[in-house]
Amino acid sequence: MKDHHAIPLGGLVLVAAISLTACGSSAASTEGGGGTSAATASSASAAGGMDALVAAAKKEGKLNVIALPRNWANYGELMDGFQKKYGITITDDNPDGSSADEIAAMKSLKGQSRAPDVVDVGQAFAVSGTKEGLFAPYKVATFDQIPASLKSAGGEWVNDYGGYVSIGCDAAKVSPCPTSFAALDNPAYKGKVALNGDPLKANAAFQAVWAVALAKGGSLDNIAPGIDFFGALAKSGVYKPVQASAATIESGETPIVLDWDYLNAAKASGLNAKGGSWKVVVPADGHLPGYYVQAISKTAPHPAAARLWQEYLYSVEGQNGFLKGGARPANEQAMTAAGTIDATLAAALPKVTGDPVFPTDAQGAAAKAVLTQKWPATVGG
Repeated sequence: MKDHHAIPLGGLVLVAAISLTACGSSAASTEGGGGTSAATASSASAAGGMDALVAAAKKEGKLNVIALPRNWANYGELMDGFQKKYGITITDDNPDGSSADEIAAMKSLKGQSRAPDVVDVGQAFAVSGTKEGLFAPYKVATFDQIPASLKSAGGEWVNDYGGYVSIGCDAAKVSPCPTSFAALDNPAYKGKVALNGDPLKANAAFQAVWAVALAKGGSLDNIAPGIDFFGALAKSGVYKPVQASAATIESGETPIVLDWDYLNAAKASGLNAKGGSWKVVVPADGHLPGYYVQAISKTAPHPAAARLWQEYLYSVEGQNGFLKGGARPANEQAMTAAGTIDATLAAALPKVTGDPVFPTDAQGAAAKAVLTQKWPATVGG
């Protein structure tokens, strides 16, 4: 499973630089229309227009991505679609890597032809990467349609897809399935409730604790009730401190899982084909959204292809591609208004009421600090 949601909670401590053999020279300076350098183009028009950008990208012929599992948010189909449409070969390095791995590769492979052209990282890494000057500002054609809360004003990063913390439950093994976070405190669920990893290390699990906090009287400024609730669940044996996976769900070890709604939704086909009945709900008592981020390396070896990849991902085709993977596209609001969103796929998403409210970076840092301090003593391993 792609684990680039794994974020050290004691600060953004990047993993050691990946030791990869040098394989090429410094980043290309592909020329677009009118002699414009794609490496510095902040939009398709600045690169000479879409036709010129496409031509320059095809001339490069390659795109380096990193940490993109094919079964994560439909990235497999998206990569296949891009290659078929433009005849550009994609190399997906370290598909099961983390956000930290992505940033480390950008730094350690700088100037080499195998360096990542683009990254898909968690929000905290987008913020830190921007501060470090790692990303090239670029605004896709649909940039103005994307909500301000889902992008950097300068175009250094843009959210691409996301979802809400949800409850996945195998109704073939659990009855009734919980439909709220508060309902998890039930002796009938003893040994059945799990997270997507350790919340001290995995962002998806951390966000789940935060969502539960909202349901138990906490807020974006107060995660403590969520920690206390999991402490109670651990004491009663309801919470099972193992990382949930397709295997643990199929075996019945973790029939109730708190995870992003699109990741929970993706578990359905495999489990149901084997006799399960996987249900996913976004509880109304703790709405907490979260999105991942696209960014272009400032030293991308294939700068035109990197920018064309962004245009593809934020096009109607690309955004509906994420939707096909059960993820909510960043441009969902504008596409819905324009009638360009795949209505059937959108209707299949777990229902959510109200407008999403996103935590600020300061709130996230504060919540992680409290979790780091309280979780071990309150909940344990």
